[in-house]
Amino acid sequence: MTWHRTTIVLTLLMTFGAAAPVAPATASPATSPAASVVDVLDHAAHPLRAVEPGGDTGDLYTLDRMIGGARVVGLGEATHSSHDFFALKARVLRHLVGEKGFRTFALEAPWSTGLRLDEYVLHGKGDPRDIMREEFQRDYLWWNNTDYLKLLQWMRAYNVQHPDDPVRFMGDDIAWTGPEVYDEITDYVAATDPGSSPRLAELYRGLRPDVPTGTYIERYLNKPYPERKEMAQRAGEALRLVKRQVSNTSGEAYAWAVQQAAAIDRTARQYAFDFDDPAEVAQSMRYRDQEMAANVVWWQRHTGTKVLLSAHDAHIGYASSDPAHYPKMQGAFLREGLGRGYMSVGLTFDQGSFNATGPDDAIHRWTLGPAGPGTNEQTLDRVHLRDYIIDLRTVGSPAHEWLTRARPTRIVGTGYPDGPYDIALAPTHDVLIHLHRVTAARLRDR
Repeated sequence: MTWHRTTIVLTLLMTFGAAAPVAPATASPATSPAASVVDVLDHAAHPLRAVEPGGDTGDLYTLDRMIGGARVVGLGEATHSSHDFFALKARVLRHLVGEKGFRTFALEAPWSTGLRLDEYVLHGKGDPRDIMREEFQRDYLWWNNTDYLKLLQWMRAYNVQHPDDPVRFMGDDIAWTGPEVYDEITDYVAATDPGSSPRLAELYRGLRPDVPTGTYIERYLNKPYPERKEMAQRAGEALRLVKRQVSNTSGEAYAWAVQQAAAIDRTARQYAFDFDDPAEVAQSMRYRDQEMAANVVWWQRHTGTKVLLSAHDAHIGYASSDPAHYPKMQGAFLREGLGRGYMSVGLTFDQGSFNATGPDDAIHRWTLGPAGPGTNEQTLDRVHLRDYIIDLRTVGSPAHEWLTRARPTRIVGTGYPDGPYDIALAPTHDVLIHLHRVTAARLRDR
């Protein structure tokens, strides 16, 4: 496979799909054991009353029991731009805040973006519309939607009513680190070790953004490989410089300074791969998922809050459906770091619409009919409930065996056509939420 830079831009940040589409499996005859699989799934499924936030959430108490004592719950999405997935995340968050003590919503967005939005939900700093417009550019533009704006406004309203027990917002991704993070580290070093300030300025030369998010990402990706590698080396040395300040400041300030310097280092290292070498591209994908997980683990341990993590199904799951290009996923790293303190909830859908970039690089609204023969979704949609929750860890035979075998499944990244991909549901997720139909999200500023 030839890796052109345009492909890398899309793949590097958010798009999951990279392999060729998997041909649908042959349909099973009506007299096959599939009928008993559906019977078992029928018995194990719990109804999901609605995806829209607000109203009674008694149907989510089933999800509470499945979550148990998990401190981080990954809640996926089968497309990056369907309203129903975004609305459901808001509904689940509001329920978990009230019933399970969750206090952080984490998004597959840059670390520094999360900090800006956290300042809004905590203190009302800034206008979320402006922040979303400035931060959610290029491959993150999918998050600039009306559903997430409503979610942020709800979080702010909640904090006005609960100032002593607030909800928080974090971003776990690494493709961009905003200029305010550089300024914070510069001020920290100037206060703790002024003599190191000139060296820090030299190390960060050319790294601090002075253009909008999307432009910065574009320019960085198009820099020659040796230049990107050298920039990463300087970012790493700057991180080591900050770490040496431990004797000169308090523990809290030091911990945040190191994490902020690590965010810059992670961004630089994400680009310090040879994108003309497929093996290096695969390693960059592994690095991204590893460091997204590291950000979540740091946040959870440092703040002590329970976290609802929003990301693509591929990232929150344990197994990769394309290990040649995505060697290890964020969910697998989170399970290593948190053990049973992490739980993965995947989402599937039978039919509906979503936004995605087409082959012409323009954004289109795509609509898919019912899932075809041999797919996971076709069988899942035969359950008598329209929308439902099912604990994949406790499903009995023969559905258990069916859930452990890989078959074509719809997972769409930022571009379409994409997939389907062969996925074994039970090894990939702990819990599954299946929706019969989804509709495309409403993007802002479009």
